[in-house]
Amino acid sequence: MMRVLILGGSSEASVLARRIAERSDFAAILSHAGRTMSPAQAPIAVRSGGFGGAEGLALYLESERIEAVVDATHPFAAQISRNAAQACAQTNIPLLGFSRPAWTPVEGDRWSEVPDMNAAVAALGEMPRTVFLTVGRLSLSAFESARQHRYVVRTIEEVDGAQRFSRVTLIRARGPFDAAQEENLMSREGVDVLVTKNSGGAASAGKLVAGRRLGLEVVMVQRPAPPGFPVVYDVTDVLDWLEAHRPPP
Repeated sequence: MMRVLILGGSSEASVLARRIAERSDFAAILSHAGRTMSPAQAPIAVRSGGFGGAEGLALYLESERIEAVVDATHPFAAQISRNAAQACAQTNIPLLGFSRPAWTPVEGDRWSEVPDMNAAVAALGEMPRTVFLTVGRLSLSAFESARQHRYVVRTIEEVDGAQRFSRVTLIRARGPFDAAQEENLMSREGVDVLVTKNSGGAASAGKLVAGRRLGLEVVMVQRPAPPGFPVVYDVTDVLDWLEAHRPPP
């Protein structure tokens, strides 16, 4: 059985875990960073928590006799991807990224593409606006300095310190949300601008369709730089890659 570590935190990781669970020739471990309080249950072995940087991950790979690593973390989890690249280079273990293609604007979109959250805050301007934030609870602190805006914040988990915003509407919900639901929410809340990360994928693309229909500005935070190792976008390609890197008997 080939011993595989899946670095999780995305829907792609869940898809891969389900496919690998159907196979008897893999012994796979799905790793979560531990930032999500209620991760979805997985059909394979799971570990939770950090590794202690690249050095800690390298020690883990060696101690668990891992033979291949698949980085299926969120597209914005740049630090763990860097750690994975360093640890796999150090231990000579093959590494593949499994992600989803980034979104690209289409006719009718009004995107302002920015490199990071601080630039997203600046893009909102000084005039008070109603801003729909779908950037995850860990990125909200960047917007505390722009208190002139009213924020509609949607997160999966509870937000601590929401009182730091002068005007905020909190929505706790787990997607996917279709375009009609998103359009209804944005219209009901009087949203002027949507701020989101370019996470890609179909599950959360409804908000972009809704924004286009309503003619709203979208402040799109670009992905971090590519991780420096091969990345595929289809689970079949991941399984083929694992087969190609299976150690000889």
